[in-house]
Amino acid sequence: MSDSTTKILYCRCAFSQVVPVETKEQVLEKLCESERDFECVSDLCEMSARRDERIGELLRGVGKVKIAACYPRAVKWLFHQAGIEFPDDDSVEVLNMRDSDAATVMNDLLDE
Repeated sequence: MSDSTTKILYCRCAFSQVVPVETKEQVLEKLCESERDFECVSDLCEMSARRDERIGELLRGVGKVKIAACYPRAVKWLFHQAGIEFPDDDSVEVLNMRDSDAATVMNDLLDE
């Protein structure tokens, strides 16, 4: 069950057209309506390419993290490319907005 110790990270995938716009918009809208705290980043791909030091902060100092982005393997590679160790345990869950609909992503994000 998700609780306040679970950090939610939402990637807007602003520079890529691989995630359906409708899915991204619906997930963001539902996150806002949920009144849960979450962090929104413009684009994890761009952060990784620039080796933005903030990318490492996204996983630091928290228990569980749920990331709404695209393919889990791609997200893991983005952190690796940025020089950030991606945990091999179940402390980080990547939810695939590229292949899943908004309702499925939201159910997983909020454990509904």
